[in-house]
Amino acid sequence: MKRTTRTPKTSGLLLTAVIAAALTACSTLTGVTSPAAARNHSAAPDGTAVTPVDCRTAKCVALTFDGGPSEPTPALLDILKQATVPATFFLQGKGHTETYPDTVRRMADEGHEIANHTWSHRNLTELTPDEIRAEIEPVQEDIKKVTGRTPNLMRPPGGATNDDVSQVMKDLGLAQILWSVTAKDYQTTDTALVKKRVLDQTKRDGIILLHERYAGTIPAVADVIPILRAQGYTFVTVSELLAPARPEAGEVYRP
Repeated sequence: MKRTTRTPKTSGLLLTAVIAAALTACSTLTGVTSPAAARNHSAAPDGTAVTPVDCRTAKCVALTFDGGPSEPTPALLDILKQATVPATFFLQGKGHTETYPDTVRRMADEGHEIANHTWSHRNLTELTPDEIRAEIEPVQEDIKKVTGRTPNLMRPPGGATNDDVSQVMKDLGLAQILWSVTAKDYQTTDTALVKKRVLDQTKRDGIILLHERYAGTIPAVADVIPILRAQGYTFVTVSELLAPARPEAGEVYRP
């Protein structure tokens, strides 16, 4: 597998092979901050937790969903509510935040973390700074209009980012969140396969990437939650996973 290196203050590509790396749950990328590293560099002075769950001691995992909201999202929210599991939703704009504002509002009301996944899912590394902004700002506006809060997290489509993208994200106050677990649920409707891939890849401090709009995913989530809990995992949002550190705008985070 190719090692990808990020050199500060250059315009070189950060993650030309991030999809391949993520699909194998390989953590050999450099220039990326892990949740553990973020926590270690920002320890609370008195050692007390600053969130309901302290991932410095708990076996945490973050469940994240990309590309919503969509028609099936309320069914997922029902499952998460019943299981009292918080998730982080990276929302897309075109056909999503503009179409399902009530679902966005419900996410916020039920305590989920809401983040940005661009307006139309374009590869940000192929765009000019102005075009990157045009992919980000409308989603920020949609979310703020509905929830009253502006996201401070985003996920670049395909995980593709570089120093130019990072600079725009820094200007916009957004940290970039990648992942360590993916079921490739966009390629299959097989719930058993989605479930197996998630369980096989999940480790402490993992960030699980799923897409609720695909048919096999929501039933898999219903099965995965109790199994991971039985294995000692605690579900948290991405921001809780990083705490007591706060996500830094422009930086890239990945287990």
